[in-house]
Amino acid sequence: MDVMDAVVKVMEDEGVEVVFGVPGAAILPLYKAMSGSDQIRHYSVRHEEGGTHAADGYTRVTGKVGINVGTSGPAGTNMITGLYTCMADSIPQICITGQAPTNVLHKEAFQAVDIVEVAKPVTKWAVQVREPGQLVWTFREAFRIAQEGRPGPVLIDLPLDVQTSGLQVDFDADRGGSLHFEKPAPRPNAIRQAVEMILEAERPVLMPGGGVIGADAAEEIVALAEYLQVPVSPTYMGKGTIPEDHPLFMGIVGLQTSQRYANALFLESDLVVGIGNRWAERHTGDLGVYRGDRKFVHVDVDPRQMGRVFPPDLAVVSDAKLALEAMVDTARTMTPEREPGPWVERVDELRSTLLRKTDFENVPVKPQRAFQEMNEFFDEDAIVVTAIGLYQIFSGQFQKTYKPRHYLCCGQAGPLGWEVPACIGVKLGRPDNLVVGVVGDYSFQFLMEEIAVAVQYKVPYVLVMLNNAYMGLIRQGEIKYEMNYAVDIGYEGPESDYGIDNVMVMEAMGALGRRVREPDEIQEALGWAARTSEERRVPVLVEIMCEREVNAAMGLSIDKINEYEPILDGARETAGRVVGGVPDRD
Repeated sequence: MDVMDAVVKVMEDEGVEVVFGVPGAAILPLYKAMSGSDQIRHYSVRHEEGGTHAADGYTRVTGKVGINVGTSGPAGTNMITGLYTCMADSIPQICITGQAPTNVLHKEAFQAVDIVEVAKPVTKWAVQVREPGQLVWTFREAFRIAQEGRPGPVLIDLPLDVQTSGLQVDFDADRGGSLHFEKPAPRPNAIRQAVEMILEAERPVLMPGGGVIGADAAEEIVALAEYLQVPVSPTYMGKGTIPEDHPLFMGIVGLQTSQRYANALFLESDLVVGIGNRWAERHTGDLGVYRGDRKFVHVDVDPRQMGRVFPPDLAVVSDAKLALEAMVDTARTMTPEREPGPWVERVDELRSTLLRKTDFENVPVKPQRAFQEMNEFFDEDAIVVTAIGLYQIFSGQFQKTYKPRHYLCCGQAGPLGWEVPACIGVKLGRPDNLVVGVVGDYSFQFLMEEIAVAVQYKVPYVLVMLNNAYMGLIRQGEIKYEMNYAVDIGYEGPESDYGIDNVMVMEAMGALGRRVREPDEIQEALGWAARTSEERRVPVLVEIMCEREVNAAMGLSIDKINEYEPILDGARETAGRVVGGVPDRD
């Protein structure tokens, strides 16, 4: 068969069913080959970055390698943000670009850019195929590299003459098959030492990160926690590894997407066992305070992660699932199943008292109230997708999650607009689940054209927009500039609303939307959106008009803590006796 048909057979054999992309002249031979596939469905996006984010969402919810295709030149450079996002969050994706013929690459040919060099810093592997005979095994290697060790993205660049070579190959997928790769297993003595440290600690914490979700090891982390009665504090990227109504859920620690009781409990801990996490700086804050006198165990599939932020007391290089299975088995040989003790009781105590207020009646709506209404309406099977900004920080603080792969966020990179196309990939990967994108008005405008893709292909999901038209995160007081240059994106329209008419934007692309001004209207609007989206098979927007000048509670620097110590003392006293925490802002 033609070698390009063999490339498509490789993709099929690797399990590819969904491909996103934008056709263009330099990649049409691959598109022609894909057109003969009964297995692969192609979705034409409106922007190559949108394609990478759609493939990213598909991967996060299914665990399968996402595929995005584009032509030469700007198609590849448009993919860089998506590649970076996948690299940062350990998401396996393969981006395929067309390229000018090899004989004119050095002659400044039309749309000829050295995309391999551009992509190298944000990929595990970036390669240009110059010999048609190397195509099949380059694609096999790409799938292996994307999934092996710490997962991540790969870019394959295909010059036009390589695609049109006409090379005939004797290809049989069954004869070759996927390239094998090992998942590193832990050394037994390291696992035994980790369990010993947990048993010796008075206030230990298990801290699963995104690597636990990527390894499909949520059941194992809960089993270990329940057997040893150890509280679990997922990182933000580990949200969903343990149900948030579980007695051992300790909350999320950090400076932004955190709960106040989680931070308080963490500061009382004496051992932290991180599994598949990065110790990111917006999680740790000041390392001196974060490390304190407590000990740390770090379990990660990538040895290069060990000591990257600070040296742990014990490092265990292992796949997260294999490590947790070994820890459960080892714990059963070392101790009987334990009963809840004072440390678990302390978790329950602070979870019941150090809460943030959400039941505001204010108009315009306070974001806290919006998330209270969402938590009450959406069930545990709803999949929440969000990106970056004040709305996302509120989401991380207040939105409840009960299952792995049910709360998705572009954590480290944080590209605005990510959730709009990511919802498409998520819904295609999990068509039976309600998909809910939580978006800000500014983020929506980055990639709102991808709504047209969802309309075209009948991909329904709900968008909940928190609209304050104020670039609120940039204006927060913690950003210490005498003047910042945040744009006031509101304008005095016919009804004095904020910003552009987002409902009309949705309708212009064939979708639907409704604007909400009162907190008591939110749940009815969410119900309408969920029903209508599925019935009409289109995205539906619920735009909540929010208070403009509102801050999310975030970590303060040490000097600020000292400055506010008297206020904090009063807050602690109040929070200790009033369920609901400190009134209004904390």
